Amino acid sequence: MQEQNFKNHAKMVPGFHYVGMLSILALLGGSINYLCRATPDNKYLASLLTLTAFILAVLWIYIRTFPLKAQDRAIRADENLRYYVLTGKLFPTELKIQQIIALRFAPDSEFVALVDRAIKENLSNKDIKSAIQHWKADFYRV
Repeated sequence: MQEQNFKNHAKMVPGFHYVGMLSILALLGGSINYLCRATPDNKYLASLLTLTAFILAVLWIYIRTFPLKAQDRAIRADENLRYYVLTGKLFPTELKIQQIIALRFAPDSEFVALVDRAIKENLSNKDIKSAIQHWKADFYRV
C-alpha cells in the first residue's frame, strides 16, 4: 500500500462518490423535468418519480454522514485514550472534533505538542495536518 501523507490521505470511492451521486442527481433532475412537462394524466406518476428521486438523494446524504459521525466518536475516544496514556491527563475540552480528527495522523512523538499548539493557535484541521512531520497513516476511514 502507498505511504500515506497529507497530499494523498483523502479517500474517494468512485462508485459511491461519483457514480452514485451523479446517478441520483441525474434521476432527480430528469424527474423534475418530467414533472414540469407532464400532462395532467401523468402528473401523479411524475410526482411519485420526483419524490422517489428526492428520497434517494436524502438517503444518500445520510448514508454518508451517519457512519462518519460514528467514526468521529471512535476517533475522539481513541485520541482521548492516547492523550491520557501519554500525559496522564484528560483530553483538553477546547479541541473541536475536526481538530481531533486531524490529530489522529500525528505520531505519539508529535501528538502532545501538536495538541497544545492546536489549542493555543486555534489551528484548523488542515493546519494541523500540514504541521505533522512524520505522518501516521489511517487506512480505515473513507
